This record gives sequence, structure tokens and C-alpha cells, in this order.
Amino acid sequence: MARKNYPLRISPELYAVLERWAADDLRSVNAQIEYLLTRAAREAGRLGSPDNPPARTQGRAQTPDPE
Repeated sequence: MARKNYPLRISPELYAVLERWAADDLRSVNAQIEYLLTRAAREAGRLGSPDNPPARTQGRAQTPDPE
């Protein structure tokens, strides 16, 4: 799987938190960010496991009418 490079701008305070968290989990900051994003995407139902991908939907999500 090819990886995509993407510049990320975050505050120094958030970077320091991620740096400490990554060290606690024995990961690099980059690996920690990727881990957190992957976990969030799975929990949101946007990313399935490799053997169980999420169901695809067509078009945009429908919003309920505010009645």
C-alpha cells in the first residue's frame, strides 16, 4: 500500500501532547497520529477491517427535515 504525504499544521501544545502519548505507546508521533485517525475512522464506521470493509453508500448523507 502506497502512503500519501500530507502536511499537517497543529499547535505546539497539541504536538507536545501527541509526542508524550506516542512515547508512552512506543510509537513515533507520525505513527501515533495514523493510529488515532484509523481508530476514529473505524469507530465512526468509515473504515472497516481489511477482511470486513464498510458498506458503501451512494451520494451524500441525507439530513432529516427539521419538522
